Amino acid sequence: MYLRRKVDEFLDRWHADAARLPILIRGARQIGKTEAVRQFAKRTYDSLVEVNFVESPKFKSIVQDGYGAQEVVSAISRIESSFKFPRNRRTLIFFDEVQEFPDIATSLKFFAQGGDYDVICSGSLLGIHYRSITSNSVGFKLDYEMSSLDFEEFLWARGYGDDLVDEMLRSLRERMPLRASTLQAVRGLFLDYSTLGGMPYIVRRYIETRSFEGSLEAQRRIVGDYRDDVRKYVEGLDQTRILNVLDHIPVQLAREQNRKFQISKVAHGARAREYEGCVNWLVQAGVVNRCHCLRAPTLPLAGNYDESKFKLYMGDTGLLVGMMERDVADDVRVNRNLGVWKGGLYENIVAEALRKSGRELYYWRRGESPLEIDFLVRCGDRIVPLEVKGGNDRAKSLRELIASPKYPEVSWGVKMADANIGFEGNVLTMPWACAFLLDRLLSGEKAREPLPWFEPGI
Repeated sequence: MYLRRKVDEFLDRWHADAARLPILIRGARQIGKTEAVRQFAKRTYDSLVEVNFVESPKFKSIVQDGYGAQEVVSAISRIESSFKFPRNRRTLIFFDEVQEFPDIATSLKFFAQGGDYDVICSGSLLGIHYRSITSNSVGFKLDYEMSSLDFEEFLWARGYGDDLVDEMLRSLRERMPLRASTLQAVRGLFLDYSTLGGMPYIVRRYIETRSFEGSLEAQRRIVGDYRDDVRKYVEGLDQTRILNVLDHIPVQLAREQNRKFQISKVAHGARAREYEGCVNWLVQAGVVNRCHCLRAPTLPLAGNYDESKFKLYMGDTGLLVGMMERDVADDVRVNRNLGVWKGGLYENIVAEALRKSGRELYYWRRGESPLEIDFLVRCGDRIVPLEVKGGNDRAKSLRELIASPKYPEVSWGVKMADANIGFEGNVLTMPWACAFLLDRLLSGEKAREPLPWFEPGI
């Protein structure tokens, strides 16, 4: 059972371009990269030549005679004579697990110039030598960052078409509540998705069995695999420190207030400068999302933050559930009680949705005061603050920021809560399930004109 993915549309558009360059698909392990490429090749090419540098390390010798396209093709055919190489771009050469052999990137230039074969590379960012790959193939490849399923892909897996998403986006744009039946259905689906996460294996099993059987064990197994990869691939950094950071993410998100990640809590005597590389490694691996603390809610957002202050969220909320203590995880799964972690779990859900839509993460806290804005995103020449509630409480910090004359770039905001869509006092309320639509709402996708209520005072 193949689950429809957004990378499918990207690959189809790529194939339609006569000047297409080799692609490097990046992302954490077990998110469906290999399966997506295989399905694409099956429906598009006469022949798929798949070279996996983990399963078959013998292929690491294919550049011994040179990096030219024909030299590489000849070397592959010597090692595996069953491969077929029809020309005129009827063959897709798929280099998988390239983190094991980044030297193959040097050949991408020659494949791009030759034009006889299409090439896709894929690798986990866990330990991938991305700088080496980029320096060896600059100007001769395209990058695509892939993640686990977002909520829209989960809806596709459950059999829903684009009509449901169109209805949700239209309601947001028009500031009109969703129909009661739609809201009820979407809320239930979103609770399932938040509990399961977006790892393809887990979602597929849930679809096939219509149950959560084995989901917690699968989540913990994947986290265990990530930990094993730290031990296998990390060089030049303290592996124990990386694992300590990973293990403390759920602990620090569970705090009721001020979820800033504190290195001092990771280990006795830990200093921030000693752990900077460890945090960066997890972020680059696609396992963790980092949310920077802004110095002030003003533009530009990029560069306007304190590098020493940040929050850390898991890249897949389902894996965060798998890292909880057993009784807490069971409460989330069995009783669908996401509130056991107060706001931390909901924040992770929204952070995940924003990152999967391509947004960077920023938050703001006013000194030591209780005023804190969970996320801030850019919309043209304005800043839109987002406050995430575990229920449907009043968004005090959000309203205070909007009302402040000190920050004219902030004219309206978003409250994400257990509620229907509504608009009051320059605050757009929306259910958590709509988080994946925020980027489309703010960028005006599927709309020829900007939203009139983007302007202050409207």
